[in-house]
Amino acid sequence: MNLHEYQGKELLSSFGVRIQRGIVAQSAKEAVDAAKQMTAETGTGWHVIKAQVHAGGRGKGGGVKLAKNLQEVEEIAGNIIGMDLVTPQTSAEGKRVHQVLIAEDVYYPGDNEPDEYYMSVLLNRGTGKNMIMYSTEGGMDIEQVAEETPHLIFHEEIDPALGLLGFQARRVAFNLGLSGTAFKEMTKFVSALYTAYVKSDASLFEINPVLKTSDDKIMAVDAKVTLDDNALYRHKDLKELRDLREENPIEVEAGALGLNYVDLDGNVGCMVNGAGLAMATMDLIKQAGGEPANFLDVGGTADAARVEAAFKIILKDPAVKAILINIFGGIVRCDRVAQGVIDAYKNMGNISVPIIVRLQGTNADIAKELIDNSGLDVMSATEFQEAADKVQTVLS
Repeated sequence: MNLHEYQGKELLSSFGVRIQRGIVAQSAKEAVDAAKQMTAETGTGWHVIKAQVHAGGRGKGGGVKLAKNLQEVEEIAGNIIGMDLVTPQTSAEGKRVHQVLIAEDVYYPGDNEPDEYYMSVLLNRGTGKNMIMYSTEGGMDIEQVAEETPHLIFHEEIDPALGLLGFQARRVAFNLGLSGTAFKEMTKFVSALYTAYVKSDASLFEINPVLKTSDDKIMAVDAKVTLDDNALYRHKDLKELRDLREENPIEVEAGALGLNYVDLDGNVGCMVNGAGLAMATMDLIKQAGGEPANFLDVGGTADAARVEAAFKIILKDPAVKAILINIFGGIVRCDRVAQGVIDAYKNMGNISVPIIVRLQGTNADIAKELIDNSGLDVMSATEFQEAADKVQTVLS
């Protein structure tokens, strides 16, 4: 589950991570009121207006602007709220902005020059250890840094059984070239950031940039936070932070129906039981010359109601030109799935796209007979290659 920047910062702050302070606003008037409050609390005269959407690269799309007075705060916030923000991480249609963060200006003059760093905490699945990835090249796309100057990216792996050790936090500060007060501040920042990552059951913390201010404070100017959905039962307060407006509406609807669904940019709808089989089915579609339109796992109870719900979800995508149902009857009997397909088809009336049904496993022969004798415009298959050939035929 992704969090907005302001939510991520609030989470970090609760664990002692220094953040760029801000107040979220839903309208231009609220933005002005928030700016006045920020000036009273922090003394900041300038304010940074940031669109709050689940996408990176907001500045490149015009979603992050500096306001030097209250008139500019009102004008900029009014322009950003309600816009469809297009960034390198959104679709061509962009994402509608419903709120902005009015943040303090932290690039104030002082004894030293401000400096920006990159830092993220995530799981290294190859080693089974948590990892802090960091770089002196903050404020840039980390992918670009990795491609052009990979020697400027550092990694610190942490054994989950031991946690982050003191020398590791100090090594991060040393590799970033810090000394004196900034060195001490960075070690505290890294330790607090790692604690927040572990205790919130996050799968990703990405701070870009981490700022060293002109007076050597270390703070998170941005915060991209992704929480592990499987651990949300332990964090009911964090679960309430979910913003459904930022998610694919079809995926939200499928989740409410108990279906595991991910929307993709293809033309063949998939209905499968089991994640592994779903992945293999997507490969099958690719080999047949098509592109999977979705990942949809109906689970082990593929009865008529569930199949009908899956059909309706798949058919919401106008790009779907065919549907491939690929079920392995282990826990669930194939004949029951076949009857579910038939009943769902009849309940829905005419389905405008070709349907290929491959059922294998318990009572697969009975299932094929049910499909073939149903009188419906449904093609049955028993082998992977046979299903692939039929997908290729209906697409050609």
